[in-house]
Amino acid sequence: MIHYRSIVQRFALILAVLTVLCFDQAAVAQDGKALFQQNCASCHAVHKNLTGPKLAGIEERVPDQKLLYAWIRNNQAVLKSGNKYFNDLYNQWNKTAMNLFPNLTDEEIAAMLTYINSVPDPATQKPVEGDPNAKAAASDNSLIFGVLTLILAIIVLVLLQVNANLKRLSDEKDGIPSYEPVPFYRNKAYIALFAVVLFIIGGYFTIQGAVGLGRSKNYQPEQPIYYSHKVHAGTNQINCLYCHGGAQEGKHANIPSLNTCMNCHMAINEYTGTEKLYREDGTEVNGTEEIKKLYSYTGWDPDQKKYVNAPKPIEWVKIHNLPDHVYFNHAQHVKAGKVACQTCHGDIQNMGEVYQYSDLSMGWCINCHRETKVQFEDNKFYSIYEKFHNDLKSGKMDSVTVESIGGTECQKCHY
Repeated sequence: MIHYRSIVQRFALILAVLTVLCFDQAAVAQDGKALFQQNCASCHAVHKNLTGPKLAGIEERVPDQKLLYAWIRNNQAVLKSGNKYFNDLYNQWNKTAMNLFPNLTDEEIAAMLTYINSVPDPATQKPVEGDPNAKAAASDNSLIFGVLTLILAIIVLVLLQVNANLKRLSDEKDGIPSYEPVPFYRNKAYIALFAVVLFIIGGYFTIQGAVGLGRSKNYQPEQPIYYSHKVHAGTNQINCLYCHGGAQEGKHANIPSLNTCMNCHMAINEYTGTEKLYREDGTEVNGTEEIKKLYSYTGWDPDQKKYVNAPKPIEWVKIHNLPDHVYFNHAQHVKAGKVACQTCHGDIQNMGEVYQYSDLSMGWCINCHRETKVQFEDNKFYSIYEKFHNDLKSGKMDSVTVESIGGTECQKCHY
């Protein structure tokens, strides 16, 4: 009987170890994706050039792992060392400075590279007919691991019950008096454990719900006209600042005027793209009909090639909203900070109907400010400060007034 008990205990131990290993593997894969989204996705995609080059095959292009890790942590030091490949790459991308990531560990970089290698190339994937999300994506095994965990938990409970029965039989054989076991639903230890687990789970979801009050992450309203950023910013490579010019010059990014739309759609009166358009609910969108909606708002007659009716504004539904007490300046981030649009708005060039990618919470903003490196080099925004420093040092100036640094500009107070 003792032999059977030893076997049961070893089996339970093996199951526990396997459970831990499964969770560890899932955590590593998830960490790699999370680290990529946090540190790289604002400038890089896996299979597509963005602000920086695509990252697929990076380990083949840079087989020296030590050099690759050094580049990721401090690209400026690698450039100064005279490495030909990276200097050519730097010049090819118009000397756009890459952020520094000195705090990334070898394990974190390896996790990101593992994630990059796991993302299949959409060009090699065969889309499913009628599928609005017909593109390859890294598989999410969280449901599988959850089911496995539940099964293992049931097995452990069964084994504990078997172990108790075997112990009772062993005691009876040895003449040791045994007591009738307490049923599971009346066992105080089990009841207490269940109550604690229920309290923790309930408390977690209660706190998450309370923290999320007033935030609109993943908010995705239906707009008066189906406007696909994937078609405009993705397929046709239209720069974000062409439509949202205010993002570079002022506090607000601004919704583009109808004139901006008509700059292109005076000539483009039908959708001829090879990729079908779908709403989030899976219904197909007729791109040509959406262009006709634009004409109805602007009063444009595509046959006569002129405006025949008075225009009326499009009542777009605002997606990103901040509290009134929060001051956020797009120009300060886009122009001075050189922050890519994808940092806050996600993979916008691949979105059909736009949704709020980030929760825009105070903690989210603070963490970004703590981690984002200030780019002083090749940044004209800071050149005026460098000039003032040199003029003060040489004696050309004896002081710098607030007006000198833009203190009398209207938008400093009126926005």
